[in-house]
Amino acid sequence: MISTPLRIAMILVFTLSAPLVYAASSDSFSNAALTARLVSVEDGVAPNAKTLSLGLDLKLGKGWKAYWRSPGEVGLPPEIDWSGSENLASAELLWPAPTRFTAFGIENFGYSKHVLLPIQAVLIDSGTSANLTAHVSLLTCSDICVPNDFTLNLTIPSGQGIDTKAAALITEFAQKVPQTPETSDIAVTSASLIEKALIVTARTTSDFRSPDVFPEMGPYFTFGLPDIRLNASGTEMWARLPLLAGEDVIPEITITITDGVRAVTDSPAWSITPAPAPYEVAKQSTSFWQVLSIIGFAFLGGVILNVMPCVLPVLSIKLASVLKHENRPAHIVRGGFLMSALGVLVFMWVLVTIVLMLQAAGLSVGWGLQFQSPVFLSLMFMVLFVFAANLFGFFEISLPSSIQTRLATSGSRDGYAGDFATGAFAAILATPCSAPFLGTAIAFALTGSSFDVLIIFTSLGLGLALPYLLFAARPSWVTHLPKPGRWMVAVKWVLGALLATTAIWLLWVLIGVAGIRVAGVVSVLTLVFLLCSILPALGLRLRALALTAVAVLALITPFVMVQKGAERSLSQNWTEFNQSDIPRLVSQGKTVFVDVTADWCLSCKVNKGLVLDREPVATLLRSENVVAMQADWTRPNSDIATYLETQNRFGIPFNIVYGPSAPNGILLSEILSISAVVDALATARQRK
Repeated sequence: MISTPLRIAMILVFTLSAPLVYAASSDSFSNAALTARLVSVEDGVAPNAKTLSLGLDLKLGKGWKAYWRSPGEVGLPPEIDWSGSENLASAELLWPAPTRFTAFGIENFGYSKHVLLPIQAVLIDSGTSANLTAHVSLLTCSDICVPNDFTLNLTIPSGQGIDTKAAALITEFAQKVPQTPETSDIAVTSASLIEKALIVTARTTSDFRSPDVFPEMGPYFTFGLPDIRLNASGTEMWARLPLLAGEDVIPEITITITDGVRAVTDSPAWSITPAPAPYEVAKQSTSFWQVLSIIGFAFLGGVILNVMPCVLPVLSIKLASVLKHENRPAHIVRGGFLMSALGVLVFMWVLVTIVLMLQAAGLSVGWGLQFQSPVFLSLMFMVLFVFAANLFGFFEISLPSSIQTRLATSGSRDGYAGDFATGAFAAILATPCSAPFLGTAIAFALTGSSFDVLIIFTSLGLGLALPYLLFAARPSWVTHLPKPGRWMVAVKWVLGALLATTAIWLLWVLIGVAGIRVAGVVSVLTLVFLLCSILPALGLRLRALALTAVAVLALITPFVMVQKGAERSLSQNWTEFNQSDIPRLVSQGKTVFVDVTADWCLSCKVNKGLVLDREPVATLLRSENVVAMQADWTRPNSDIATYLETQNRFGIPFNIVYGPSAPNGILLSEILSISAVVDALATARQRK
């Protein structure tokens, strides 16, 4: 089987010996974006000739792009309508291998600078002149997108002759058309679609250098930037492309793989099981200093978490931890704080285990996503509410006397289990927030190896545990605290108020995640739980059974009563996030501000109150040429998760500004400032 590009090359080689005359070419269509003309190798239709070798020659202006037959996430491919042509039976348009270009965080496939689309034309009557009329529809994009519709006319009379320049030009681009599997040294070995991602494997008899993958599954399926990995010898390739959009019916797939000047197009059968990722050769080498800097970022992010808005639910726990060590021996104080620090680290290591398990299952993971779980929120609400009631004096949490006696004689181990739980609990409640440096570190970890995940999360835990470690290093600092007295009653009430406030906040988040019915039932069950705890008529065994039953019911409720959330109402200053609208808006000269937020993200609320809803930012976001998009991630949303993943981010707050001068976006820090937002909006809207 001889490929179409090879047939063209053979025809051109054969015709090079013909007499040379001026080659046929249409008049040019030209504007700032492109210059287009229709060219032909043959200056005349030779006797008995049945085919013509044509080409749509496109020269694109600086910064302008034209699209491939499958344009990617957005865009339109060139189309040619030959109606009105005479003596033309068919015209097959061939497609040189595309290149990938990114705009607005969106992957597109196409051409820049200069491309010629080879055309194999078949005549109705052999050896007879042909009058060709090509109605061309072509979209070109730069900072804006411009549709081009024009007509090119070309008459090729009977006769003989070719032009070597036209022959060389068409041959050059015909050789860039991907080969068939039979003629290429690249073979697509598998393709599978699982967990919102396309997995493709391929092998080659020569080493892969810089491969790229271009899948085609029709207009309803689009994919993000591929994660491409090679084996040690470079002869095998594994690629994962996140699925951005699709439909229920899975069509056949066509895959084009490029590698420098090589390219192949194949239509493999779907594989049931995806090939495992060759993680041992997955990542580009990272220098020691780069790794050290990321570890430093993780540690600083953990330290900063201690003073972030997340400190509201954590503050009371840390203060209580410090106060209870008053008037204790130094070695017990040190041991208690070390156990609290260990609690933080153990929680981080449990998180690492969960992350690695989810990644092995092909699922997307992110920082703070447990706050999208109704079960987690219900459990945390109950725990905090009960703790707050205890601090307010409604009841006392006490162990049986036999256990208390045993703990009393355990020396330095007294309360170590509670210290450990304090640290773990504080770490759990700190996770809904992101902090400066934290986004970079988490992105590095979640896109790296298992060791990267372990070392980054451990560094993060050490930063978060720093207050405990400082008291462990200097136990004498506890002695500088005020002596016990009546003031501790007031502190106890303040700490109870903080926990109660946090519990109410979690209940509000639960309403957004699971609906008001679930939140109402969980609240009632929590009150019943408290009543069972304080009723003196209940015996110890009956009370334990009642408490267990109520707790189980509270945790089952989110499963059986969770309701689909109503459409979240947005402020009149905001529009609902739609990634595909961004390039269209920017092409119209608009500036787009994207805010990914959630009810459970306290840092997001701080950004909103201190920056986004204050002047002059609020006025700028309402201005005519600015579109403020808000993505609500309170509940799980695969589109938002995929968008964040394409931006190499796995947590929120996330804010980015697109505009005519920033088609790929200007990424802002997790903690916004008025000056940073104003500067980004001004920079993005400036014309290049």
